[in-house]
Amino acid sequence: MYVCLCKGITDNQIKDAINQGACSMRDLRSDLDVATQCGKCARDCKSILLENMTSNQSAAIANAQFIAA
Repeated sequence: MYVCLCKGITDNQIKDAINQGACSMRDLRSDLDVATQCGKCARDCKSILLENMTSNQSAAIANAQFIAA
């Protein structure tokens, strides 16, 4: 799904950037140039960022617990 229509950026591109180390809106702006033109996508970008950061942290905790067991 397109998130940033001005730049043609999809949710998958945002998720890929997060998986490659982007951990803030500043990182996403720098990497993908999102939320730099009209700004309407900023809220959706931030939502995707927070959702993926949370799920990545949950996966890391689960993995650590599995290894410790």
